[in-house]
Amino acid sequence: MKPGFEPGIVREITVTVTEEMCPAFDGLLVHPCYSTWSLVHHMEIAARKVLVGFLEPHEEGIGSHVSVDHMSPCRLGRTVTVRAELTDVSNDHHPRVTCAVTAYAGERLLARGRQVQVVMRKDKLSKLIERS
Repeated sequence: MKPGFEPGIVREITVTVTEEMCPAFDGLLVHPCYSTWSLVHHMEIAARKVLVGFLEPHEEGIGSHVSVDHMSPCRLGRTVTVRAELTDVSNDHHPRVTCAVTAYAGERLLARGRQVQVVMRKDKLSKLIERS
């Protein structure tokens, strides 16, 4: 990891809820609002942005955990800000990077949770993927 990777780093993304981000099953739109799976996808992107600028050329991050409480709906066409803040870097077997993630529509909290990435050497990750 490059120097300066310490708790407190924040990255945000902003999205406008489109129909593709709404829940649909068997091709049918269920609700005209932001789906949980789209929300989690955007939280993963924000957390990745926290990490990516600090990776060394031989390192890669891989998601290992996500937990989210989706607390409020957000209808089609609304703007959502998804925020990830680095809260912890531990080193059990590999460095583990934990981010607190939140999503807001204006001042309204839509969701909050936690996302964890493991940092490992690219060559080791490639071998793990090949064995899977």
